[in-house]
Amino acid sequence: MKKTFALAAALLLACASVQAADIAAGKAKAEAQCAACHAANNDWNKPVDPSYPKLAGQHKDYLAHALKEYQSGGRKNAIMAGMAAALSKDDIDNLTAYFASLNGDLYLRK
Repeated sequence: MKKTFALAAALLLACASVQAADIAAGKAKAEAQCAACHAANNDWNKPVDPSYPKLAGQHKDYLAHALKEYQSGGRKNAIMAGMAAALSKDDIDNLTAYFASLNGDLYLRK
């Protein structure tokens, strides 16, 4: 019983320390840094070049992984490496939450 209580308390503390993503901050950062290439029509579904990914509706975990890979050099793209390099963990959390909250051409939220 004591072990169960201790585990529950530890999980509660861990959850309380996790900061929720700020979608409004993600939107502001996206408009400042991402829109020139990824939002030709301002809905994040039509990038300026068809080879650039659509960001609207993408999974948060996928986008976070991609940005971290650009930061580490695991993904090779000079433009994205430069854009991702300056992003903090909070920036990545906020950006990915914002993009995941949007309706995308490939996946429509109900």
